[in-house]
Amino acid sequence: MLSAKSLFQEILDDDESFRLFCSIAASGESQGGWENGRIAALVPAGERDLAPKVARHGADEDKHGRIFHALMKKRGLQPVDVPPETDYTMLLEKHGIGLAHQQLKADEPLTVRDIVTYLAHSRVTEQRASEQMDLLRKYFADDPGIGRAVKMISADEDNHLAYCHEELLRFAYAGHGRDIQRILRECALEEIRVYRDVSLAVMDRMGHILRWPKLKAALLAAGIHAIYAYERLVGWRRMVSLEMPERRNALGGPATSALEFA
Repeated sequence: MLSAKSLFQEILDDDESFRLFCSIAASGESQGGWENGRIAALVPAGERDLAPKVARHGADEDKHGRIFHALMKKRGLQPVDVPPETDYTMLLEKHGIGLAHQQLKADEPLTVRDIVTYLAHSRVTEQRASEQMDLLRKYFADDPGIGRAVKMISADEDNHLAYCHEELLRFAYAGHGRDIQRILRECALEEIRVYRDVSLAVMDRMGHILRWPKLKAALLAAGIHAIYAYERLVGWRRMVSLEMPERRNALGGPATSALEFA
């Protein structure tokens, strides 16, 4: 039967597909770590209390990148170059989601509007990350090879999402609510399109590695298009709602270590 669990299991069981999966994940997490690190350094003077949380976000992303590299190392695998069409993080930046890298490489302080934009974009992408890791945790939390990593990353992604909700609500109460809702909607609609394209590209690569029959590849592609159609119609709304999280100040402490995966 073609199911999410069987699909992930097939990818994890093969060294080449596992290497590609981890390489793509590690690259995206490392890029997110750099972006958050630069944002933390450029937070405007009036929002300096936010800087340690942004830095913690970046440290978590860096940690996730190291974890994916460690998972490959445990199996004697080296990372591969990430095909451009599968690079979710860079494609998001190319399509205007997130602050431009040219801006982050400069030394000019960000504006409050920039911070609101960063948080709104993060709220959308962290929704995706939280859902994906929740799915992996559902199926592989007890897996001896990746279970600990999945649980740690999943917990971090949940914290990142909670942090985005709390901080965006703070800015909404301060008068930025209309801008936040506009940015969230624009970002969500763009993200689901990028996610569709990346998913198709990743599945195409996996299909070649695992020698999937044409019917299986076609069914998977049809499923990806169906998910996109649903998200384009109504599913995007889950990415734009805001509610105060149960866990407050989710990024208020230091990042946990990735040493156990080394």
